[in-house]
Amino acid sequence: MSLNIQDLENMQVDYPDYRMELVDGNIVVMSPSGYESEEVGTEFARILGNWVRPRKLGRVVGSSAGFKLPNTNLRAPDVSFIKAERLKRSTEDYAELVPDLVVEVKSKTDSVDKLREKIQEFIGLGTQIGILINPKTRTMEVYGSGEQVILRDGDVLTLPDLFPGWEVAISEIWSPVFE
Repeated sequence: MSLNIQDLENMQVDYPDYRMELVDGNIVVMSPSGYESEEVGTEFARILGNWVRPRKLGRVVGSSAGFKLPNTNLRAPDVSFIKAERLKRSTEDYAELVPDLVVEVKSKTDSVDKLREKIQEFIGLGTQIGILINPKTRTMEVYGSGEQVILRDGDVLTLPDLFPGWEVAISEIWSPVFE
């Protein structure tokens, strides 16, 4: 039996504490992420959002924002960016568009291959840039324009097509150690 977004919304009423996605007609329950992966995703979103918002370039959202995709899936990347001209006003419902940027942060229970597949799904639907952040290996895989770049500590992330002039040192997004 293939489920739809209405079925997902009905399940969310019954189970409001669960995060869910609709993937190929199946409801996928998302487990809570580990602390470190959530901290890294939040830091990435904060750094990007603090640069994007004053320039009125668009919207940066976190892992609870759902997107109704053209392939009938409902997905929620860990961090997303939508250009201002594509979403002039925020919506109470799921956004019915493909984000311009998606970021997935690997937690201890995530499969790297599944996260890469999710990013490729978004790129196939029109997302310009997809990023996979892996806190354990301290790497960032950047996908777009048919190419992949792997960044590590000491490298600087720039995305000139989306954010001319923005840059972030990879080492700035990792969880700090307080001693």
